[in-house]
Amino acid sequence: MRNTFSLLLLPLLLTISLNASGKDGTLKITATPTTEKATPITYTQSTDDDDFNSVKETIEMAIADQGLIVSGTLHISEMLNRTGKDLGFKPIYKVAEGVEFCSSKISHLMAQVDPSNISMCPFTVTIYQLTEDPSKTYLSFRHVSLKGDGVKVEEKITALLQTIVDEAL
Repeated sequence: MRNTFSLLLLPLLLTISLNASGKDGTLKITATPTTEKATPITYTQSTDDDDFNSVKETIEMAIADQGLIVSGTLHISEMLNRTGKDLGFKPIYKVAEGVEFCSSKISHLMAQVDPSNISMCPFTVTIYQLTEDPSKTYLSFRHVSLKGDGVKVEEKITALLQTIVDEAL
């Protein structure tokens, strides 16, 4: 008996094979990465002592320069700072926000590979400053691992996100 299925274990998509073999009915499990990524997150530090709002504005302009529209802003540090004290956590971010957007062309490409890939939308670039060093502004985005044979689409997504970050800095 052989069953193969995919399991998302960040940051890798693994193909797991289960084989019942031999007279004793032993189960052999093998895991092979189908998508290799060095890290699930790419982050970049602003080269200047840019203030948070100017970096956020350049991200929004870089998204617009790609012909895309910002669909929302996540106020991450507000939520973490509001809830952290009650949960016993110290503040990490002076300010942190995620800028969400989507590309209809890339969304169509993802869905053509596998309809469930639509859950990867929207894309987000995160901008943040740390409480311990608020003079530096960081940008980050996550790498997408798509279901199915979506390596070329994953590369397009990463290139789009990296272009937006590079243009903003």
